[in-house]
Amino acid sequence: MAVRALPEHIVNRIAAGEVIERPASVVKELVENAIDAGARAVEVVTSAGGKSLIRVTDDGEGMCRDDLVAAVDRHCTSKLPDDDLAHITSLGFRGEALASIGSVARLSLESRHKSEEHGWSILVDGGRKAEPVPAARAAGTQVEVRELFFATPARLKFLRSDRAETSAVTDQLRRIALAHPDIRFTFAGGDRKTLDWAPRKSLLPRLGDILGEEFADNAVPVAAEKEGVRLSGFIALPTYNRANSLSQFVVVNGRSLRDRLLAGAIRAAYADVLARDRHAVLALFLELSPEDLDVNVHPAKAEVRFRDSGLVRGLIIRAVREALAEHGFRAASTGGVETLEALRRSAARPQGGGGGAQRPFGYAPTAPSGWQGWAAPDAKGEAEAASPTFAMHEAEQPATFASGFGEGTQAAFVDDRPSAEFRQAETAEAVSYPLGAARAQIHENYIVTQTEDGLVIVDQHAAHERIVYERLKEALGGRQIPRQMLLIPEIVDLPHEDVERLATRADELAELGLVVEPFGAGAISVTETPALLGEVDAASLVRDIADDLAEFDASTRLREKLDHVAATMACHGSVRSGRRMKPDEMNALLRQMEKTPNSGQCNHGRPTYVALKLSDIERLFGRR
Repeated sequence: MAVRALPEHIVNRIAAGEVIERPASVVKELVENAIDAGARAVEVVTSAGGKSLIRVTDDGEGMCRDDLVAAVDRHCTSKLPDDDLAHITSLGFRGEALASIGSVARLSLESRHKSEEHGWSILVDGGRKAEPVPAARAAGTQVEVRELFFATPARLKFLRSDRAETSAVTDQLRRIALAHPDIRFTFAGGDRKTLDWAPRKSLLPRLGDILGEEFADNAVPVAAEKEGVRLSGFIALPTYNRANSLSQFVVVNGRSLRDRLLAGAIRAAYADVLARDRHAVLALFLELSPEDLDVNVHPAKAEVRFRDSGLVRGLIIRAVREALAEHGFRAASTGGVETLEALRRSAARPQGGGGGAQRPFGYAPTAPSGWQGWAAPDAKGEAEAASPTFAMHEAEQPATFASGFGEGTQAAFVDDRPSAEFRQAETAEAVSYPLGAARAQIHENYIVTQTEDGLVIVDQHAAHERIVYERLKEALGGRQIPRQMLLIPEIVDLPHEDVERLATRADELAELGLVVEPFGAGAISVTETPALLGEVDAASLVRDIADDLAEFDASTRLREKLDHVAATMACHGSVRSGRRMKPDEMNALLRQMEKTPNSGQCNHGRPTYVALKLSDIERLFGRR
């Protein structure tokens, strides 16, 4: 069969398959065009999830007649004045979006340049372009896309439900709106509630619009710079996390991306403080020279390539870890809210099987010992019951009302004695600490403390586990990790290429505690292993490292194993649940938490404490 050039409309439809995947792709391209045109307000309207209608209106610079005609042709753009693909400063640059959309949908453009008295309109129907006609409109541009993929029915069948497509459009707009907080974005349509994100003078209010007001209360600022790469933004505390990565926003030179390199750096930065099935919430902004960034590696510009990816990855990991360590003992404010909600649900739950009014916390209308003149009201006349006369005999005073920290049914620290002595001077000083002063230990696992404006409940095992783990990591940070010599060197057969890689990195591996050397043509001799690993399968370890070196050119497996062992040792070496602690021990643990990085969560990502404000407690009891 002879080779021939494809017709123009077929070429456009093929290009549309690369650029236009779904309605969200159309919205992304059109909104980015509006931003490149200098728009300060962008309105998006959709119907049927964008399948039947997408309308994007902006107040940007607008286009004159000739520019409007050229804009719907392939590879026509105003964003490469010097034809320099190495210095791209705009969001779009290929000139394919409008031509691709027009080839598979019914496209209508109206635009008026700010310098002209009236605008122009042009139609493109399935790739057939009409002549432009005058149009009365304000300065700016309006692009209307109807019946998306009507010219390619096969593509239409692969679209999801209207609801799913609307959700994808919303997510795309959220990412663009977060990247440009100074622009107003409106998203409306008959199939959804209108979203209106007003322009913001700073980033944090826009983050509150996109991620919710709770994010601001749990956000930590990030700022770092190295070799011309600048990183800024806000990251959430590890205990404020999500079940997926949809709340992770990374913006590179104004372009919101979902890049595997950046996602991997975020995961590595949170590795010590977040469970594997949870995801961080954050918004990071990277700024670097356009010459150090290649955005022309993906048809939809969804990925980029960095000139020095190692520099970018290292900068993100270091900056995020330092920011988390600086606010290490903080835990998410949502923990207290969730605790209060659980208490309210428990208080509202009926305690018996009968009807009548609900009684909180197992309330029973029986006279306590020592109370005189008390009568139990019936359910009908409870509100009208006379106030009882309260007179407690000194001798009959219950043990739980004794001074100090006495507990009734369970002594917190020492059997049959008050758990701590009350000293006014020490208490007044201790409550001023962030985690306050210890007041009691309950269920032999939780420490209750008093702060200046509320109380804190601490999980003693989780808190001490983090403290021990951080100490072990500090020991691992030395120049050389302790090693143990094998009585008989272990010989591991490997392909010649793996032997070469291991031999080249032998000095680096020795710093991590693993000593290897070539043993013939296709084997490696293992003579020493890290002492922290104990009895280890050296052959499997060496093979894993060889695979890592082949794929990533970095030996991370050994360090990950050491960190895992350190976490296990910390778990077994920490204060166990069920151990009764003395007041001095509890307060010492609190002071260590305040000084230890990442002590707001344990090694598994769970919170180590929950803080409750006094005002919230008073509302719980109806005092406010």
